[in-house]
Amino acid sequence: MDALVNPVSMSVNRPSATAEPVAAPEPAQSGPRAAVYIKSFGCQMNVYDSARMADVLASEGYQEAAGPEEADLVLLNTCHIRERASEKIFSELGRLARLKSEKAAAGGFLRIAVAGCVAQAEGAEIVRRQPAVDLVVGPQAYHRLPELLLRSRGGPVIDASFPIEDKFEHLPAATRERTLARGPTAFLTVQEGCDKFCTFCVVPYTRGAEASRTPASILKEARRLTESGVREITLLGQNVNAYRARDDSGRECSLAALMTELARLPSLVRLRYTTSHPCDMSDDLIEAHHDLPALAPFLHLPVQSGSDRILAAMNRRHTSADYLGVVDKVRTARPDIALSSDFIVGFPGESDADFEHTLALVEHVRFASAFTFAYSPRPGTPGADLPDQIPAEIQRGRLARLQALLDQQRRAFNADSIGRVVEVLFEKPGRHRGQVAGKTPHMQAIHVEAAADWIGSTAPVEILAAGPNSLFGRIVAPTGESAR
Repeated sequence: MDALVNPVSMSVNRPSATAEPVAAPEPAQSGPRAAVYIKSFGCQMNVYDSARMADVLASEGYQEAAGPEEADLVLLNTCHIRERASEKIFSELGRLARLKSEKAAAGGFLRIAVAGCVAQAEGAEIVRRQPAVDLVVGPQAYHRLPELLLRSRGGPVIDASFPIEDKFEHLPAATRERTLARGPTAFLTVQEGCDKFCTFCVVPYTRGAEASRTPASILKEARRLTESGVREITLLGQNVNAYRARDDSGRECSLAALMTELARLPSLVRLRYTTSHPCDMSDDLIEAHHDLPALAPFLHLPVQSGSDRILAAMNRRHTSADYLGVVDKVRTARPDIALSSDFIVGFPGESDADFEHTLALVEHVRFASAFTFAYSPRPGTPGADLPDQIPAEIQRGRLARLQALLDQQRRAFNADSIGRVVEVLFEKPGRHRGQVAGKTPHMQAIHVEAAADWIGSTAPVEILAAGPNSLFGRIVAPTGESAR
């Protein structure tokens, strides 16, 4: 996905100024308080990474800042999936550079750091295009933030390495208070990297080869989360259903086996996972949707195109029939499952007939939600060098037709929910006073009239109405179980 997410922000006690002539003054531990602000772009894994970077900085004394204007350090956690996402970062850096100059002129201080996939792919280019940047750190090295920030006092530092050590073994745990403040749902990365090498995708180059965390490490983090009030965990990976790791006894553990262990955690009420590849939807994972009550009836399974010719050009390693076969198996295991997907239109060489195959697949599957993109070439990927790049006006027309069909299906799925009673986990205050908001098991946003103390609890909710983007309902019985 390529959405802008809400920023994570923090602040820090000011360390003492350095005498090094090339460095800006540093905040001092015993002096006035300074601020650090982390802003995250992109997918759920970036949200998770931002939270873990926040935990690293918190262990060094950092706390919350309201925004970049109040910050002495701004960290952008970046996404490289789409061209516009990358350009947004440079636009943001331009604004921060001006803010840095204004602060310096007033005797103040600002350092700028760039993390994430753009940092990994374009480290030297970032510093060349924007000399105001002090630190560039890739997604595999953010556990080194304190050391790297210290080194950057002497000038710009770039660390886009793939360290030998496991970063997860070096990351501090979030405190109970910080976990509670983040709400009753949490992301948990279990797998990183991708070996599929789709021709449109930069992930194998920015995140590296597929690597899975040990079950013991994941269970330890999950226990800390649930003991701090988390009720729903979403397992994350660039290709999460490729998860494979050895347990303490040396036996191979699949994603289904891992979720079976996680489902035994006493206060965990719901599990999700994303993002999956159709080729890695194993039989035991499909059966888990039938066997594990905690596993939500929702599956995000990207297909990208309905044309076998385009799927081959994308190096997706599956056909449209393969994808539909997986969908049939999943729906047999869990008939009420809600399906979501990703689509790219206008891939090089895509004909009108190829696009019609995509529409036909969408008509057949009936998706509850989807993410759609017009193809944009990413430097360094095979797709960028393919002939027959599709003109932008044709891409826009196809994208509009696809989005209209998917929006129709989403609205129909939501409308079909009216009158049903579903278990809702309440996550935050609603958009209006006296409301709380949560998610249904099918990942639908829902608002009900209830007091704020319902947040962190579950309750059966009757769905009364469906709006363009969310549902509205009422609690049918005050049987929610408090998460606090």
